[in-house]
Amino acid sequence: MVTGQPGEVRHNDDGTETIVLHRTFADPIEDVWAAITESDRLARWIGHYEGTGGTGGTVEFTTTGELDAGGEVDEPATVQIVECSPPHRLVVDMPSYDGGVWHLAATLSGHGSGTTLVFEQRLTAGVPAGDIEAGWRWYLDRLVASIADEPMPAWDDYT
Repeated sequence: MVTGQPGEVRHNDDGTETIVLHRTFADPIEDVWAAITESDRLARWIGHYEGTGGTGGTVEFTTTGELDAGGEVDEPATVQIVECSPPHRLVVDMPSYDGGVWHLAATLSGHGSGTTLVFEQRLTAGVPAGDIEAGWRWYLDRLVASIADEPMPAWDDYT
C-alpha cells in the first residue's frame, strides 16, 4: 500500500482549483469499480448508500469512515450522480460541510491486470486545498487497504 501519496492542485481557467490524486491497484478494473460503486464495498472504507444509482439519479450517502479518525457518523446526504459509465467513470455532486457542493470525479483505466484511479475534486472558493487533500489521501489509502485486505491507515499519519 502507498500511504499518503501526494496529489497535485490544478488551476482551472475559471479561477477555481481542482485537487487531483492518483492510486494504482494490482486488481482488475471491475474490482476497483465495485469498491467505489457498491454500497457494501464502499462501507469498508468511506461509507454506504441507499438507493439506486445511475446517471441522473440520487442516493442517500452516509459517511462512516470518520469513526476511525475519532469522528462521528454523518447524517445521510443526498448525492447527485452526474455521470456513471461503468467501469470507467463516476462523477457525483455531494453536499459539503460548508453548505456548498463538492464536485467529485473518479476515472479508472485498466493496464494489464491492474487499474489506475484518478480522483478529482473541484474546490469551492476559499477552501484551502491542503485541508481537503489530506482527507482524500486518507480515504483513498483506505480504499487501497480495503481492496488489498490490509489494515486501515491511521488518520494521525495524515494530519
